[in-house]
Amino acid sequence: MRITHISSAANPRLKFAKSLQKRRNRRRQQQILLEGERLIADSMSAGFFPALFFFTPDAERRHARLLEQAASSGAQLLRIEPELFAQISQTITPQGLIAVTDMPQLPSGRQGLALLLDGVRDPGNLGTLLRSAAAADADQVILMPGVTDPWSPKALRSGMGAHFRIALREAKSAAQARSWLPDHAFYFADARGDLLYTAADWTRPSALILGGETERAGIIDDWPDVVAIAIPMARGVESLNVAIAGGVILFEAARQRS
Repeated sequence: MRITHISSAANPRLKFAKSLQKRRNRRRQQQILLEGERLIADSMSAGFFPALFFFTPDAERRHARLLEQAASSGAQLLRIEPELFAQISQTITPQGLIAVTDMPQLPSGRQGLALLLDGVRDPGNLGTLLRSAAAADADQVILMPGVTDPWSPKALRSGMGAHFRIALREAKSAAQARSWLPDHAFYFADARGDLLYTAADWTRPSALILGGETERAGIIDDWPDVVAIAIPMARGVESLNVAIAGGVILFEAARQRS
């Protein structure tokens, strides 16, 4: 394997990787940072190989097989000193591996199940929802304006590779999102909904809309034909975390479809 050693903070490839810590630069370059063995291996198993692969000397010894796999796909292997690696790492206990790869552009599937997110601002919740949607065999996840950046480090870590296995689309408006789902029935998870989520017919083309409490009025205005569905809960419990609620409903949809 051909390995380039980086020993200066002025190295242009290191500076480029550091620039991808900012959302606007990720959007401009259409590239992202993946940190850690699990996330990098997941991306490569899905067919998305790194352009640049940074690693510390210690990680080089521990992850030789992963580096060989990346090198065989054409990645530039870049050995970097730990103090420089810290400039691009965004984890508390780094594993010494960071890859730069293209943002995946996946086509939507044909199963007829979509997840639409409005007002989800926590990257951990977003990543968890992507993971659940992929596991439930949804076709796509549509993000409305104002949803947190799906390519942030925390969202990527929480997604556990789901970003590379499900179509992710960002809509500019409800009208655009609706144009992508012309035959779908729309359901909105709402603790005040009259229809139980188990009573909805998920065997037909369906879209599940999830949002925060503050987005409720806007969702109802934007989707006048939406049906509010509820998850029954014990007395005294008002609502569920959005990622938990999404997982419960998505797997009910998967159960009906199976």
